[in-house]
Amino acid sequence: MTAAETNFPNPPADQPQWLALAQAVYNTQRLRWDDSSCSGGLKWQIFTFNNGYNYKNSISNGCFFQLAARLGMYTNNQSYIEWATKSWDWARSVELVSDNYLVYDGTDDNLDCKELNHLQWSYNAGVYLYGSAILWNMTEGATRDEWRGRTEGLLDAAKRIFFFDNGTMQETACEGSHNCNIDQQTFKAYLSRWMAATIKVAPWTEDTIMPLLQASARAAAESQMNALEVFQSNLISTAKGPVTNSTGGTSQGDPNAGTDSGSKPITYAPT
Repeated sequence: MTAAETNFPNPPADQPQWLALAQAVYNTQRLRWDDSSCSGGLKWQIFTFNNGYNYKNSISNGCFFQLAARLGMYTNNQSYIEWATKSWDWARSVELVSDNYLVYDGTDDNLDCKELNHLQWSYNAGVYLYGSAILWNMTEGATRDEWRGRTEGLLDAAKRIFFFDNGTMQETACEGSHNCNIDQQTFKAYLSRWMAATIKVAPWTEDTIMPLLQASARAAAESQMNALEVFQSNLISTAKGPVTNSTGGTSQGDPNAGTDSGSKPITYAPT
């Protein structure tokens, strides 16, 4: 999706295109929307034999929410916006996103999503923040006001939970105890990326976000693998915003990609 939004050079014409690849991911996820428990949502795992099959979590649903919002912005197709809104409403209904915009890790559909894992991870906050900011950008009137309130709420909660008083980013659930695993060590990079991207679609967030990114960049220079993403995020003022297919985007899409009626997959001869 980012390749399409930044107008990254397109693949050869006989290869899958950036937009079509993103649409394929969206379509395969949409078909896995599961109404059999908890009145909707995506499971963390696809196959019943995978650990976590009964877990409906924030990152799975948040990535679907954000991707739908970004596809809606790129294509100006309202159906993507409708699914993004549906995904948000579901996350709120089971309180993965709380009334005060804390984003909890997940919930068990064996228990009808009545109990929550209250761990908070920075990438969960970030994925919902950017999707919400896009929907503010894409909507009007009272709906736009709602998305502004949600964006502000998510940003305020992220600032409270994932930043020290000096503005430096932290992975609250594991960093203080020095027990972050390899995956968890990358989460702040996602939050940095999506906070920076938020500025481009909701410029009124800049005064809140940039001081946090700047303070984190200074700390990251002495820190870990998140440093490059934080440094790049500080260059957001010189970067162009995401393009759409009506503002210069050239990636070719396939609305049915990832379904039986989509484009025939490219096959490659063994080398």
